[in-house]
Amino acid sequence: MTRSPYELSTPSDVLARLHPRLTAYFGAIPPGHVGRGEGVFDVVGTPRRWLWPVLAWFARDSVMFPVWERDVPFTVENRPARVRRGRGGREARPAVRAHRTFRFRSGSRTMVDAITAEPDGLVDHLGRHGRVSARLRAEVDAHGPDAGALRLVSTRVSFRALGREVRLPARIAPRVLLTERFDDEADLQRVSLVLSAPVVGTLYRYEGAFRYEIAPDTGRG
Repeated sequence: MTRSPYELSTPSDVLARLHPRLTAYFGAIPPGHVGRGEGVFDVVGTPRRWLWPVLAWFARDSVMFPVWERDVPFTVENRPARVRRGRGGREARPAVRAHRTFRFRSGSRTMVDAITAEPDGLVDHLGRHGRVSARLRAEVDAHGPDAGALRLVSTRVSFRALGREVRLPARIAPRVLLTERFDDEADLQRVSLVLSAPVVGTLYRYEGAFRYEIAPDTGRG
């Protein structure tokens, strides 16, 4: 893969505003290499326990987990991939597959997703089977407190059932807001994800900081 899904789906003038230290994270991963990061999430999950049975269902496919914990060590591993989409899975689209492993008090759990470049833009396919997908709009501010940070905002959420893809109406669809920024003072990359829904509010979130590098793929992980 010579260009990452972000580079294929985001206008070049938007990516040009990225903080220089974020270009490795959102750029192409060279053949024979892998992106690895390690850090700590300040918070993961939701304190609203009535949502946990729903999150437990998503946990079966490695999407979200029924937890509310602080100071959670984690690792992230990004690998270039091809994800088969379209009728019959005939189209293999450029992707970055991510595994985020959370070391909860109850044991380690891994969140899996794949970002692809598709005809209508950037799409995040959540879970090991990618049954839930979110169409994302990339934004980068040139000025202000978040200058150089990348925001990914969901504009459409859909799920696959019985071989068909069903788009959720905007009035009920959950909203994803992911922000990645670089903290020069701490020399850390900071990430924040908030999943919210109309009327209900925040359903799930995580935020923390980590260090990231592109390294030769030794086959571990």
